[in-house]
Amino acid sequence: MSAAGTYTPKPGAAPLPRMIAAQAALETRMLLRNGEQLLLTVVIPTLLLVLFSVVDIIDTGEGKAVDFLAPGVLALAVMSTAFTGQAIATGFERRYGVLKRLGASPLPRWGLMAAKTLSVLVTEVLQVALLTAIALALGWSPHGNPFAVLLLLLLGTAAFSGLGLLMAGTLKAEVTLAAANLVFLLLLMGGGVIVPLDKFPGAVQAVLGLLPVSALSDGLRDVLRHGAGMPWADLGILAVWAVLGLGAAAKFFRWE
Repeated sequence: MSAAGTYTPKPGAAPLPRMIAAQAALETRMLLRNGEQLLLTVVIPTLLLVLFSVVDIIDTGEGKAVDFLAPGVLALAVMSTAFTGQAIATGFERRYGVLKRLGASPLPRWGLMAAKTLSVLVTEVLQVALLTAIALALGWSPHGNPFAVLLLLLLGTAAFSGLGLLMAGTLKAEVTLAAANLVFLLLLMGGGVIVPLDKFPGAVQAVLGLLPVSALSDGLRDVLRHGAGMPWADLGILAVWAVLGLGAAAKFFRWE
């Protein structure tokens, strides 16, 4: 204090954890206010879960359809947020110069990516809570190791985040928009989310089984539907995708 009743300003950046938390809260609010993002992250997974659980359209094997569909839709929710939504949002932020400006702020670039990751995780918690409640209302009977489920979701998030950031950081925003939505649709149909992989020819099954959404949906289904232990094979596939995707994104991501 320089004199009675006056104070000397103390300029400077806020503590790093507070900056990351503030940016993560902003990212989450922006996502929840975006109608297109809500369509991808909430409306489409919910409609698919309800429609295919109630209407007998696809043969999901023995047992209730919701027991097969719920794990796949949870995997779809992770993909829609960590990959599709994040790729599109980050791609347009890069195009409009938002990332460049944020990169010049006191928040370091790795802090910005950490904030985006936190925002994705918060959104996924809301998605999982909503979809689980709906699935339970439809008669879902989940069981299995909760730790295995959590590990699958975290590795799936890491894998899809890396791929989404790689796409957003290397392609033009319009190309990212088209490519991310196309990949979403292709993986929805061929990733074991709604249609069982055993409905595809053997050679195709082998290839589709290596996709991250297939590994995530199959792993969740093994645990939540069949009560299996730790699905090491699916976790291994997700870990490889996470390492490759995040590593490539860190190396090739362009901020301008």
